[in-house]
Amino acid sequence: MPNHATKTALIAAIDTMRNTRPLVQCLTNNVVTQVTANVLLAAGATPAMCDTPEESAAFASVASGVLINPGTPSAEQYAGMRQAILGANSVGTPWVLDPVAAGALPHRTAFSREILAYRPAAIRGNASEIAALAGVGAGGRGVDATDEVEATIPAARDLAAQTGGVVAISGAQDVIVSTRRVTRLVSGHPMMQLVIGTGCSLGALVAAYLGAHRTAVASRDAFDLHDAVVAAHAHSGAAGMVAAQRASAPGSFAVAWIDALYQLTSERIAELVTIEEE
Repeated sequence: MPNHATKTALIAAIDTMRNTRPLVQCLTNNVVTQVTANVLLAAGATPAMCDTPEESAAFASVASGVLINPGTPSAEQYAGMRQAILGANSVGTPWVLDPVAAGALPHRTAFSREILAYRPAAIRGNASEIAALAGVGAGGRGVDATDEVEATIPAARDLAAQTGGVVAISGAQDVIVSTRRVTRLVSGHPMMQLVIGTGCSLGALVAAYLGAHRTAVASRDAFDLHDAVVAAHAHSGAAGMVAAQRASAPGSFAVAWIDALYQLTSERIAELVTIEEE
C-alpha cells in the first residue's frame, strides 16, 4: 500500500540534497561523463570527475559521495577505483557500486564482486546485473537486462545482507531493498532507455543523495540511507515522466529530462511517483 511516511522522507531527502549541494566524485565510464555531470548539476549536486590512481583516494576523503562505475574499464581506471574506495572508507564517505554489464564479461564481473568486500553503501543496477553480482545469474545482453526485477529480489536481499547497504534494482518498476525494507517505485518512461546515461547517471545521483544523508544525520532530519536511494530514483524517474510529456523523440527527451531534474519541486516529485512499502 502507499506509504505517506516514505513520501515525507522523500521530500526531506530532496530538499536536503539541494540545500547542501553534495560533492560527488564520479569514477565512471567514458561514454557518459558529460551526461552524468549535467544530471548532477541540474538535480542540485556538484560533480567531479577525478579518477586517476594518484588522486582518487585523496579526493574521495573530501567528497560527499563516490560513484564506482566500471562501464569502460582500463587497468588505470581499476586502480583509481580501488584507491577511491580506500580513501572513501578511511573517512566514512559513502560509495555506490554500479556494476555495469556484470555477468556479461568475466573481468569486470570479478572486479565488481571483489569490491563488495569493501561494503558499498548502495548498489544500483538492472535485474541481470544484480543477479550476476550475487552469483545467481549469467548477466544480460550487454547493458540490457534479460532478468525480471521481481525474480531478482532474493539476490538483492543477499547482497544487502552481505554489504549492509541498500540494493536498487532498476526496471519498469524499481525495487529498493535493504535488510529491513523493500520499496517498490513506479516512475520514469520507456524513452529513458533510448537516451545514453540515464542509468549510469542514476548511480551518481544515488551517491549525491547518500552524501545528503550524511548531512541529515548531523542535523537529525528524518530520512535514512534507504530513503536516500528511493529519493534518487524518484527524482530521476519523475523527471522522465515530465520529459515524456514535453518531448517527441529521444533527442528532445534528453534535453527535457535535464530541465525537469532542475525544475521539479520535491513536493511535485512526490506527487508524480507511486511508492509502495513491503
